[in-house]
Amino acid sequence: MKTVKDGGKKLSFLSIYFLGINAVIGSGAFLLLQVIYRDMNLMSVLVLLFAALTVSMVALCYADLASRFKESGAAWIYSYNAFGRFTGFELGIFIWFLGCCTLSAEVVALLTTLKSFLPVFNNPVVYYSSVFGLIILFAIINFFGRTLVKLVDNTSSAAKMITIIIFIVVGAFVIHFSHFKPVIPTAAANSFTGFFHHFGAAFSVVFYLFTGFSFLPIAAKQMNNPEKNIPRVLIAVMISVSILYSLMMLVAIGILGTRMSDYSTPIAIAFRDGVGTWGYFLVIVGMLISIFGVAFTASFNTPSLIASLANEHGMLPKVVGKKNRYNAPWISIILTAVVSLLLVTQSYLFLVSCIVLASFVQYVPTIFADIRFLHTNEFPTHGFKLPGKYIIPALALLISLYMVTNFTVKTIMVGVIVAVLAAIAYIFIEKDEEKEKERQAKLAQLRKKN
Repeated sequence: MKTVKDGGKKLSFLSIYFLGINAVIGSGAFLLLQVIYRDMNLMSVLVLLFAALTVSMVALCYADLASRFKESGAAWIYSYNAFGRFTGFELGIFIWFLGCCTLSAEVVALLTTLKSFLPVFNNPVVYYSSVFGLIILFAIINFFGRTLVKLVDNTSSAAKMITIIIFIVVGAFVIHFSHFKPVIPTAAANSFTGFFHHFGAAFSVVFYLFTGFSFLPIAAKQMNNPEKNIPRVLIAVMISVSILYSLMMLVAIGILGTRMSDYSTPIAIAFRDGVGTWGYFLVIVGMLISIFGVAFTASFNTPSLIASLANEHGMLPKVVGKKNRYNAPWISIILTAVVSLLLVTQSYLFLVSCIVLASFVQYVPTIFADIRFLHTNEFPTHGFKLPGKYIIPALALLISLYMVTNFTVKTIMVGVIVAVLAAIAYIFIEKDEEKEKERQAKLAQLRKKN
């Protein structure tokens, strides 16, 4: 790995791949599969594959844009260059909000998993002490830069992959093919309206399972050859995760059948029923490592996002992007921890809905940015070319807009509040920026006179 001027080391292709796996495969893979099954039964596997295909179209737009920029920031950088400062700022705040929601959701999921077999965590004092303590612990670790982050991330990714592969391979031998019925719930099969309702409910949940890919380009400056490696990793991660999710669902349904919807931790219960108690504890440990890994990755990526807002184009006061001697954006880390501490008091499902909303908000302008750059070729492609030119962005846009039909009023209100607060902050920041420019101009004039 190449040594950079600040004394740190860039992330290699393998490290970026593990970062992507950790960012995508998290609590949802272990805590939400029963929700998907409840809506679509065996056809939930097809919903998974369809969602994987559709989200991959959005990921390809990111891949195309990532090949055009070396800057950190991902979607907000793309929108800034395509549509101007205000759009970039709004999107940057939403992506930061998304990161805080992801960090909080994974921490809540971690404690939810612990509560399933350790009753002590049902005690509110123990529970909240633990969730707050984890957020603070992640912040402290991030103060010491990338080296420890890479170690934890690679370790948790490897452990997660091993657990999932063992579950799939061993579980395949204890499948009961009779459990693959019913194929689809009666309510979904009887009418188009019923099918649309069940499919939409399942698709929204599945959509969440793939949202983590968008965090990969956020720390582009900390990666080797980001314009080449990020597009390749995005594609590799989406293919890997799609295969793993589908096989996990098939094996779990094959073992549990209709009991799949009865458990909050269906993968662990399925392995217990299939191979015994050791299988249950193996999956539980894998779940904890997996969820911890995603939370840790979010705690690393999210401060990098808000720091990039301050450092790349001065969207926020420079102090926000200030770094310590380990090259860690310590002010951004503290801000992220504070917001996450507030969000972690909410329920897991509410945080999941907020994540899907924030993902939608960043996907739409990012896709439009990709269409614009494909048309103008303002930022030439380096190392990746989007096949079909406008076809994939157009399909990705239609799919993203479909998500609007699945948002609740409460979730939309959260989005409106975040957007309004961001707009107000933008007005004040821009006014302060203009005053500072005027002050500097007056000082320059005084120096000339003197």
